[in-house]
Amino acid sequence: MRIDKFLKISRVIKRRTVAQEACDGGRIEINGRVAKPSKDVNVGDIVAVTFGNRTMQFEVLSVDEHQTKQSAENMYRLISEQ
Repeated sequence: MRIDKFLKISRVIKRRTVAQEACDGGRIEINGRVAKPSKDVNVGDIVAVTFGNRTMQFEVLSVDEHQTKQSAENMYRLISEQ
C-alpha cells in the first residue's frame, strides 16, 4: 500500500492530499529514508512523521485497505512521540 494512502486509512493524517504534501515536503521517512507519496509501506516498516517541531515514530503492523474508525489505530504501534 502507498504511504500516503496508509497515513489516511490509519488516520495518522486526515486527508490523503495532506499526506501527499507531507511526503513531497520531506516530512515522512520510512526506515530512515525520505519517502515519496507512491512509496510502498510494508508490515514491519518504521515510519517517522514530522508535524512542525513534533515527530511521531511508529511501526506498521497491518496494511489492510478497509478499516473501521475503531480498528484504524491497530494498524500501527507507536514507538515514540516527541
